[in-house]
Amino acid sequence: MCKDLARAVERLKSIGSQDALILLRSSFSAARVHLLRCSPSADHPLLNKFDGFLRDSVQQITNLDLSDMNMKWIQASLPVRDGGLGIRRVTSLALPAFVASAASTLSLQADILAGCAVLDSNFLDSYLMRWSTQFGNVPEVLPTKQPFWDRPGVLTDKALVEGSLASVLFRGLLPTQRRLAFCFAHWFLQAETR
Repeated sequence: MCKDLARAVERLKSIGSQDALILLRSSFSAARVHLLRCSPSADHPLLNKFDGFLRDSVQQITNLDLSDMNMKWIQASLPVRDGGLGIRRVTSLALPAFVASAASTLSLQADILAGCAVLDSNFLDSYLMRWSTQFGNVPEVLPTKQPFWDRPGVLTDKALVEGSLASVLFRGLLPTQRRLAFCFAHWFLQAETR
């Protein structure tokens, strides 16, 4: 998948930044989410490598510095409605994607495996424990929609970004959404003029 991304980014350089970002976000999101939903990969070391490659691709398209410790990359990886570019990090999607998929197929799994002597998978239980450690109690009836499992992580990242912006902007000046959108637009436009 990294080779495909590299080839796509090379081709995206020939079009405008906004068009390239939209194509990057839409063309790779379906494949990534499908793979993450189908495999318990939240701890896989290649997720960080893919995120780094994705970050480098966004840097090439936008001509910005999005280093690991930089809040710009965290903000860029937020959903658009939360002030980001919508280029989601696979490391932040892996846990919620798999849990939502596993929760949505529990009854089907039970029906299919009813007469089989199959060892239970510990992946779902360990991922639920991990999610509850990070974000609070897991509901008794597991929600089957990914946004339920993903939203707390998004809000955590958004709070990190807002906290870093507090020193830049007067907190009462603009509502949060507009402040994030303003900062990102300002940051993006500065890069465009370089």
